[in-house]
Amino acid sequence: MRETVSRRIMPTNDDNIAIASELKQLPNGDLYTGTFLGKVPHGNGQYLWSDGCMYKGEWQKGKASGKGKFSWPSGATYEGDFKEGRMDGYGTFIGADGDTYRGWWAKDMKHGFGEKLYANGDLYVGSWKWNLQEGEGRYVWGGNGNEYIGEWKKGVMCGKGVMIWGNGKRYEGDWDNGVIKGNGVFSWPDGRTCISSTSSGGGGGSWGESNLSKQDFGSGNGGGGGNGGGGILRRSSVTMNMRERNVNLPRICIWESDGEAGDITCDIVDNREAFVPRDDDDDDDDDDEDEESESSEGDESGDFQKSPEVVEMKKPGQVITKGHKNYDLVLSLQLGIRYSTQKHASVTRELRNLDFDPNEKFWTRFPPEGSKFTPPHQVPDFKWKDYCPMVFKKLRELFGIDPAEYMLAICGNDALRELSSPGKSGSNFYLTQDDRFIIKTLKKSEVKVLIRMLQSYYRHVGQYRSSLVTRFFGLHCVKMVGCQKTRFVVMGNMFYSRRVIHKRFDLKGSSYGRTTDKPGGEADETTTFKDLDLNFVFQLRQSWFKELIRQIDIDCQFLEAENIMDYSLLIGVHFCNYSTGDELNLSPSGKADAQDYCLCDAESPDKRQIMEEWKSLICSAANVPARAVHTTGNGSESTSAQGGCAILCLGIIDILQDYDISKRLEHAYKSLQVDPTSISAVDPKLYSKRFRDFISRIFKVDDG
Repeated sequence: MRETVSRRIMPTNDDNIAIASELKQLPNGDLYTGTFLGKVPHGNGQYLWSDGCMYKGEWQKGKASGKGKFSWPSGATYEGDFKEGRMDGYGTFIGADGDTYRGWWAKDMKHGFGEKLYANGDLYVGSWKWNLQEGEGRYVWGGNGNEYIGEWKKGVMCGKGVMIWGNGKRYEGDWDNGVIKGNGVFSWPDGRTCISSTSSGGGGGSWGESNLSKQDFGSGNGGGGGNGGGGILRRSSVTMNMRERNVNLPRICIWESDGEAGDITCDIVDNREAFVPRDDDDDDDDDDEDEESESSEGDESGDFQKSPEVVEMKKPGQVITKGHKNYDLVLSLQLGIRYSTQKHASVTRELRNLDFDPNEKFWTRFPPEGSKFTPPHQVPDFKWKDYCPMVFKKLRELFGIDPAEYMLAICGNDALRELSSPGKSGSNFYLTQDDRFIIKTLKKSEVKVLIRMLQSYYRHVGQYRSSLVTRFFGLHCVKMVGCQKTRFVVMGNMFYSRRVIHKRFDLKGSSYGRTTDKPGGEADETTTFKDLDLNFVFQLRQSWFKELIRQIDIDCQFLEAENIMDYSLLIGVHFCNYSTGDELNLSPSGKADAQDYCLCDAESPDKRQIMEEWKSLICSAANVPARAVHTTGNGSESTSAQGGCAILCLGIIDILQDYDISKRLEHAYKSLQVDPTSISAVDPKLYSKRFRDFISRIFKVDDG
């Protein structure tokens, strides 16, 4: 239903001179007080309609444009940006029923990143597109603590996503039209996991009903699913149904009427709200159906043990919760990144030389009680600095990072994980729960190097999209009261992959001190090995080998020109035949993934097509197919043991160390003790040559 209320004033445009503020009452009872341009509102003014609607704010030639506030007789308000008489820009809408939306608007509709808090306690934080959830978003149900984090399309859960029940159970995988469909992983609070899949043409598919029962993921008395049923075994009884909600969302449009020149028209329109997920507490039919299926499934614990796809998934690092020594620091970082991302989200201009200026940094104070620009929070007073924010915004766009996705990964409800430092720098590393981003603390000297080379770095990664150098997404500083400054850089995680990384290598091409400090019995899949620990040669098909070597040469030339040394090639190896590796890559038919299979089967009938697909993936350095050849101490080679078909994730890291006076002194001192060519601290030109020579020895052309 659409209700329109129009009020008109009849100014004429015979005079274009702005005059001082004045009070003007119109014959229809409306009242305007403010400045004019000619005889139309222009500047600052307040318009009060006889029915109780009111707008107070900025005007441009008779149209509400700029900052302003509109209030309805129902008690609903909107305060924020207006453009051409419409809600357009950043603003906050508070509905008469208590719903609150704070975020970006376009043409009177929610569009861009925004947060909506519903009157019933539900919360959605993420991307919107024309009043519907679209892109990355997080929805939290206020009644039971359930939450969904992932992709949305046209107001429903669709794509990759994670559903976390209030009782700790979770599902991570594919969604379609608001229901579970595709491949995914179920997990329990006690650490059990089950990997399941559905066929692409099977509708809702079969989600391993021999392994999952109503008791496992239904809500019951455990506060989980919401509808009391099995929830995720069938499409008809999916825990989170999508229900259309009819909510009166008034909108304000103020513009000059086309009918009579200079007329100012105010339309008040009631819109129907988008779809949002809700708990379904009265689906009795589904409850009955699930009770029958539960009784026929037998004992869940016995079935769980029989499943060949149950694996333990270990995530590295310590989750940062309240009581952790760095809890306040990390929370301050999350508040700052949220603020910075939102602040620059709507800026669309091109970069200027001034944006790369080392002095292009901005301090913002975050008092606990909040301010005009910052939200209230529960950590001590701190100051936040952004370095070259427009440049890093453009870099995120260049690397295809969605602002909402970026903010949710770092600043969402999931806590960051602190990793033990793999090097000697003393830096702290924090990993997002989705494993996509790493936050690293930097020394002041490293910040200076990054800012100094930022313009060259921007040109380099823009010109060479297949560059292997670290991807930087943000550079920030936190200064808490009574503490030293802590500088952070946000980077891409080179090991972000759907595949398990079985071996990790940090390779510099030097030999002095280049072994892991963990005995063989203590090393696991999270251990980072070094040059002298490497016992593999990686064979690539000729075209891929040439492309990889070419790109490493280009990247090394860039780093050499920037006087950078001491960088590493970080390699993560997924062995296709390693322990549970086969299970992790099984297709619904139980056969190995065709992409992995073809790497070791030169006669695969689909080889040519699959090879072309892999070529397009190499540019991201995230999925490089190879044959891992195991080498022994006597130099012989074997594809047995942990060898054979492999997938590599690789990139060049630690690119912020220049050859300064401290490194020159280190080189001079160590040269007195060991072979000068074996140490890491050497001249950038020599370092680059030694690094590339080493790369050419560990990567070979596969002639098989």
